[in-house]
Amino acid sequence: MNETGGQSGQSAAGGRGRTTIASTVVEKVAYFAARDVDGVHALGSGLSRSVGALRQRVPGGATPTHGVKVDVGEKQTAIDLDLVVDYGEPITEVAGAVRESVISSVERMTGLEVVEVNIAVSDVKLPDEEEETEEERSPGQRVA
Repeated sequence: MNETGGQSGQSAAGGRGRTTIASTVVEKVAYFAARDVDGVHALGSGLSRSVGALRQRVPGGATPTHGVKVDVGEKQTAIDLDLVVDYGEPITEVAGAVRESVISSVERMTGLEVVEVNIAVSDVKLPDEEEETEEERSPGQRVA
């Protein structure tokens, strides 16, 4: 499988061509499918979310896909997700719903078979925690 330029070996009607699907396409589909599940606060670790926020501010910056890694082959794909779940949500149920949403969306939109969706829950968003980026902190302050 090729993480940077995965391809789908699907042919057009009558075998008159080939359709390729880049890994970035699978990453975006998986990102939005996971993000829309109730109980998911964010994707990615704190650092990757900060880097993603900076990239979005740059004109022409990339669409956010932090917290998503994919391996794309000719007919199959494997997906790794890093989630932050809202406090009080049943983590295993949220992970199951994310897995189902991602598999359904990726298979429907790309035609690739999703062989696995690995989910790492890296944090829980507490109700009283504020969203804070690195640049909002004072220079000498390491933690709030």
